[in-house]
Amino acid sequence: GGRVVGINLGLTSKVKRDARGTREPVYGRITADMLVSSGQPIPVAELIHPRAEPELALVVGRPIPPGASVATVLAAIDAVHPAIEVADSRYAEPFRLVDSVADNAGAARVVLGDRPRKPTELVDLHVLGCVFGFDGGFDTAAGGAAMGHPAAALAWLVGALAARDDRLEPGTVVLTGGLTAPVPLRAGDRITAEVDGLDPVEVRGE
Repeated sequence: GGRVVGINLGLTSKVKRDARGTREPVYGRITADMLVSSGQPIPVAELIHPRAEPELALVVGRPIPPGASVATVLAAIDAVHPAIEVADSRYAEPFRLVDSVADNAGAARVVLGDRPRKPTELVDLHVLGCVFGFDGGFDTAAGGAAMGHPAAALAWLVGALAARDDRLEPGTVVLTGGLTAPVPLRAGDRITAEVDGLDPVEVRGE
């Protein structure tokens, strides 16, 4: 009964695909009740074993045709948000690609940063830098960790949906895939993502 507001892409990183033994990403649906404001605490007891990772979220502004180039995709994007995905899984053991699909690609919670910007107001998204901070350390990455370019990940999604006679509607939010390795989210943790040219986004566990 949830209202679908977006799509969550997973395994857009080659390292993650190699680890799972697959050549393609996966995707799941994001519903309105999964959205969390930046800084809003997330009760970890509601989840099983949540893990957080930084992402770039793209808001679709107009229809994108299958086979679109990166330039065509970027022209169709209304906004870029920094985001932290809190993924969850019902599996205790290593799982296969089909298991991930059945588990909605691990979609659980999504934290979108405030004050998004248009792609033209930022450096090219494939070199857009991110610093991911968590208790005990930090990691760094660039937007190109998602299939070489976040817009390329979105173009793949458009093709995958078209193969099922589906499409992205204007206003859809697309998480383009984790930029770094995920970290556990525990009660008391504060996790942040700082992306060049965008306001920081954070999530807290309680």
